[in-house]
Amino acid sequence: MGNSPGTATIVEDAKTPRTERGRRTLRKLLDAAAEEFGEKGFHEASVSSITRRAGMALGSFYTYFDSKDALFRALVADMSEKVRTSARSALHDGMGALEIERAALAAFLRFAAEHKEIYRIIDEAEFVDPASYREHYETIAARIADRLRAGAASGEMRGDLGELEAWALMGMNVFVGLRYVVWGGGEELGPDAVAAGVNRLLAEGVLRR
Repeated sequence: MGNSPGTATIVEDAKTPRTERGRRTLRKLLDAAAEEFGEKGFHEASVSSITRRAGMALGSFYTYFDSKDALFRALVADMSEKVRTSARSALHDGMGALEIERAALAAFLRFAAEHKEIYRIIDEAEFVDPASYREHYETIAARIADRLRAGAASGEMRGDLGELEAWALMGMNVFVGLRYVVWGGGEELGPDAVAAGVNRLLAEGVLRR
């Protein structure tokens, strides 16, 4: 499920709009919520501020969501979907297993650079809605595990790779994004350089050869 200009990813906690105009309004709400929650956090954010950011009347909010909690859950799902589509858009047929991991990570880092609020929102989800938080990471880890198994099937990767390695790789990806994209400063590396460094670690390990 992708995002095209002027449309919204339809998520479970949103009341599905039936018109293109409704989908555009839902998209505005989700984008405004990302700004509001990213700046203020869940508890300080308010529905009235979100609707002002979205340029819509307060009462219109309830056409799409029953509560701030429902909007937050929908936003986490929406951001998870955007992470998926950003990574998927960087992949194409003919890529090798390691090339796929490098391209997917670089795409995520570019997405995170444009949407740094994702870190705060996902971190808050651990306490605001633990089920959404867990689903976000379980879904990403499952996709990585699928890629590792595909790499094993093609003969490019070890045959015993699975869930453990997928979670370890996801952990690396999340924290290099935090260090080099969200925090920045210090050693300045762009998304491609960071992805290449992680890719080298995957290919060569850490032991002297």
